[in-house]
Amino acid sequence: MNKNLHHYHAYLLRIWREEAGMPWRATLQNPHTGEQEGFATVEQLIDFIRTKTETAAQDTDN
Repeated sequence: MNKNLHHYHAYLLRIWREEAGMPWRATLQNPHTGEQEGFATVEQLIDFIRTKTETAAQDTDN
């Protein structure tokens, strides 16, 4: 795999809440593949991004 791909992630972020006072929800869509990930909380979104970037960092170290 091209190592440069580990240094770049692109997503379309959609963030919303159903009503005032409700938790924010989010989706990330990969514009290249159309694949979507959904998140019930902002914390889940942040965990996903953290995992993606930590995995990419580990892959480039090998």
